Amino acid sequence: MNKTKVLIVDDSAIVRQTLTTILENDPDIEVMGAASDPFYAAKIIANEVPDVITLDIEMPRMNGLTFLKKIMAQRPIPVIVISSLTQEGTETAMKALEYGAVDIITKPQMNTKKFIEESKIKICDAVKAASLAKIRRKQSISSEITVTPKYSVDVIIPNVKPAFVPKSADKIIVLGASTGGTDAIQTFLQAMPVDCPGILIVQHMPENFTRSFANRLNEICKIVVKEAENGDSVMRGKALIAPGNQHMLLNHSGNKYLVEIKTGPLVNRHRPSVDVLFRTAAQHSGCNALGIIMTGMGDDGAKGLLELKQAGAKTIAQDEKSCVVFGMPNEAIKLGAVDFILPLDEIAPNAIKIIESYHKFESGETQKK
Repeated sequence: MNKTKVLIVDDSAIVRQTLTTILENDPDIEVMGAASDPFYAAKIIANEVPDVITLDIEMPRMNGLTFLKKIMAQRPIPVIVISSLTQEGTETAMKALEYGAVDIITKPQMNTKKFIEESKIKICDAVKAASLAKIRRKQSISSEITVTPKYSVDVIIPNVKPAFVPKSADKIIVLGASTGGTDAIQTFLQAMPVDCPGILIVQHMPENFTRSFANRLNEICKIVVKEAENGDSVMRGKALIAPGNQHMLLNHSGNKYLVEIKTGPLVNRHRPSVDVLFRTAAQHSGCNALGIIMTGMGDDGAKGLLELKQAGAKTIAQDEKSCVVFGMPNEAIKLGAVDFILPLDEIAPNAIKIIESYHKFESGETQKK
């Protein structure tokens, strides 16, 4: 009886090594190769076709879902997805099954090596079962690399003329961040005084993580920090963080601001989306808002920050040197949406000065340029 030949595709050297050891200890399985990314895997497959592929999702150069689609369209091979992004019921898991994965094994983000070692029987059984699967070419899936539609904020809320908001209304700060944002947000909030304006934050983060993040910040900051709930009031000395997998919108009733938490399509491939928060802040707070965009990949929040500026709000972007990823701030700068470009540690004190200048303007005071 021939052994089942397996190709391991994972960008983690530890995972590749651990899977190789486990699979090769099974007398019916042979690891024919291990690849750190889909491009290297494709070269191996060109020389020898495996019976089964184990595939991670989050990898450099090409993600696992794109590679899975190409395999099933060109040369169908049984694939077992082993990833931390495939929790039951998630969109990634559903897409992996839709694209032709035979099985899915969800590995934790922490202690992955230990999990794989403890799951060796499950993994070996899955490989042997997959080798018997009858895989058909996915005719409906193009062999070309396709991109998930990138929806704009229009799918959540239309771009209408901002409502009239009196300058006497409360001032608020709206902030968006992504990659590297957790540390940046912590630095910003720890510098906020107890009587600071109400703060609304969108940090790209998975569901269930935002509550822990908010609770942790609440312990170490002078102000109150909590995961936002539908109908929460925006109050001085309090920061509300959008819950993972839900959009956060700003509304107002008179001079009182409230948040609305809702589901809906991904905006700029994110939920929550910074653009959703920023647009609603432009429409309901206008010149009473201060918009801040911090470190992050992509362009979510750039157009929303421009809408804020056009509505009379002042805007800040984190500078390149202090960003982990200078994506979102850079896109906002290129759009002309930014009034001030500041290092991370200067954003909080300058935010307070800007808010104070709003009050001086309303009281008729002038400042020397």
